[in-house]
Amino acid sequence: MRTLAIETAGEACSVALFRGDELIAHGHETIGRGHAERLVPMIERLPEKGRAQEILVSLGPGSFTGVRIGLAAGRALGLVWGAVVLGYPTLALVSAIARDRGAKNVGVCVNGGHGEWFVQSFDRDGRPVDDLSSVSPRKALVSLAGQVVAGNRANQFAELSTETVQAIDLLADARHVPSIPRDLLTDKLSPIYGRAPDAKVPGR
Repeated sequence: MRTLAIETAGEACSVALFRGDELIAHGHETIGRGHAERLVPMIERLPEKGRAQEILVSLGPGSFTGVRIGLAAGRALGLVWGAVVLGYPTLALVSAIARDRGAKNVGVCVNGGHGEWFVQSFDRDGRPVDDLSSVSPRKALVSLAGQVVAGNRANQFAELSTETVQAIDLLADARHVPSIPRDLLTDKLSPIYGRAPDAKVPGR
């Protein structure tokens, strides 16, 4: 079975095509913004334009726009190809990359909003041991104390910490999606926002 993985939740836009666990082809670009313009052409450059029986797409948290673009593309391709479409938590992917690099228990620390960071801890098997939270950098130091810290805020975490921290600075990459435990995949394709919305409905 062929699987197409899509990652658009962060600063990178990446796709990867697999046959079973074998990586056939991939594309990965650090772009910051502009996922809408890059994603579809990146998929089209894959063999057979990325056609697969299964599509795995990031649910976030991360860029609100990026997540929704990835989900829209995954749903559309799933409909056209008759493929199964499943979502995965972005922080679980970051944890999987760190484990593929030899880390065991991993604390993930990535961009949040309004100066906060998204943080979550994962065990040696890549399963979460606590809930995703959006916290200030100072609170993140407490939440992830004593762990290997991975993500695009890992280096800043290490700089703020008074302890020695093993930091793995990285961006989510679709090539590592098969390392996410299968039981973390879901057919409920709803974005994971990780924090309350900024806008509130005014009271009467």
